[in-house]
Amino acid sequence: MKKLSFTLGSAYTALLALIIVCIDQLIKQFMPIGAVTGFTYIAFVAWAVYFFSGCTGKGGIRAAIGYVIGITFSVGIILIAGLFSFTPFFAVPIAVFIVVFVVLYLEKVPWIDLIPAMFVASGCFFGIMTYVPDATFGTAATVEIIYGFIGLLFGWITITGKTYISKAVEK
Repeated sequence: MKKLSFTLGSAYTALLALIIVCIDQLIKQFMPIGAVTGFTYIAFVAWAVYFFSGCTGKGGIRAAIGYVIGITFSVGIILIAGLFSFTPFFAVPIAVFIVVFVVLYLEKVPWIDLIPAMFVASGCFFGIMTYVPDATFGTAATVEIIYGFIGLLFGWITITGKTYISKAVEK
């Protein structure tokens, strides 16, 4: 990659990062939770997920599916932990064991096999549920889906734009 192409691609990506932060500042007030702090970090994490999903449209779709599954299974962990609440120390570890055991089998199923996206989505979901006041399953899932899909979309925009820039400059 030529130096000019690399420089323009870097500036383009930095501009996209600026835009994500601006989007957060515009939409966070309309979110059911987190209106003060926003959720830029979820968009940035999802943006990275797009890159490790292969930087393709298909990979992005697999990542989006993984996000939905990760959120769904996180709710399952919380509900299963409630069933084991009679063992306070082991309630969550047992629930995590059960759900992760099931999740790992999805690796064999086409289109729903991007396990890292599921784990990332789960981590973000638990972060919201733990640290955002008044978060519920529905509000946490809504916010994470919106910001997660923004990040995945920006991953696609990054690759598409940088490819265009590279082809235009390196002619």
